[in-house]
Amino acid sequence: MKNLLLSIGLISGYLLATPAQADMLVEKQTFTTENFATVSGEVIPVVNVGWESYGQLNEAKDNVILITHYFSGNSHAAGKYTENDPMPGYWNSIIGPGKAIDTDKYFVISSDTLVNAFPNDPNVITTGPISINPATGEPYGLDFPVVTIRDFVNVQRELLSSLGIDKLHAVAGASMGSLQAIEWAAAYPDQVERMISVIGTGAMDAWTIMALEHWARPIKSDPNWNQGDYYDGVAPLEGVTSTLAMITQEAMHPVIMNMQAPQQETLPEDGLVSVTNSLPAVDYLFGAAATRAPLADANHLLYLIRANQLFVAGHQEDLASGLARIKAKTLFLPASNDLLLQPYLAKQTVELLKAQGKDPIYEEIDGIWGHLDGIFGIQSKAETIKDFLEN
Repeated sequence: MKNLLLSIGLISGYLLATPAQADMLVEKQTFTTENFATVSGEVIPVVNVGWESYGQLNEAKDNVILITHYFSGNSHAAGKYTENDPMPGYWNSIIGPGKAIDTDKYFVISSDTLVNAFPNDPNVITTGPISINPATGEPYGLDFPVVTIRDFVNVQRELLSSLGIDKLHAVAGASMGSLQAIEWAAAYPDQVERMISVIGTGAMDAWTIMALEHWARPIKSDPNWNQGDYYDGVAPLEGVTSTLAMITQEAMHPVIMNMQAPQQETLPEDGLVSVTNSLPAVDYLFGAAATRAPLADANHLLYLIRANQLFVAGHQEDLASGLARIKAKTLFLPASNDLLLQPYLAKQTVELLKAQGKDPIYEEIDGIWGHLDGIFGIQSKAETIKDFLEN
């Protein structure tokens, strides 16, 4: 189970790396903004999100690279909070002094999103359904407004503005981070010079929206969910565990999962005795998910799923109209074995950009991890990323 725990730990925002890679110490900070207007037309009185940075902001404030995180990640993209941390941030292999995203040249910044999946993680600072509604003194629950990828971007924009930053040398992200990256380029074309989409898409299609709904259903079916009203009772951890297990399996390719999971013997005795008995491979997956479940929040997961289901870059009538607004140079790095956000999604976006007379760069990441090659395999595209940032 150790390897799967590392994988689920990665999906929760961490990546095991060699000591040589973990050479930066970083500090988690809090950004607060008030009366935040959402795309849905609601206003959140107070928004708090965590953020961290690497490298130095130059005097012109034009060396900024924003890193946007994936579905169950957080701001911790590189470095360590303390020397004793067992693992650095998830893209530590490409962010740091002399690396592809060179912190000797660039000021690299990353923040937690609204409705972060793991609000009970002590290293996460986020606002969402678990937060206290100042109007009632109780957690928002489902009274929290539905939020979108554009809302995540707008919080980041306010954070950057508070630092006097009004232009990005680049924005880069993996998975849900890629959605934020391309939304930045479509929503604020004059503020983004370069955009890097890793294991991503320009819009969710029907197939992917359906796949994401499978993540939501175990939570909604857990009696303890109670229509989102469980903060004074028992948390729906069984549903959360099933959701995390599903996310983990879909983010991994069968090759790597079969290498890690226990191999089933022919006709295992327990499996023959009763259909209620579990099997070793199932215990392996769900046991690891159960370990992480208390750090997650059921409502936050549902809100995050909905934000992804609603995504189309630019919020125009169709994807082509949204992409037409993009002025940034673009780089797309899907994973060839990705079964979650499959490469055809990035290809469709690239073809639309080409039809508009733009010149997107497209390369696939090869590997055995599937969707997670966007994290584990990102080092294989280090030179591509470096050249893209410097040209």
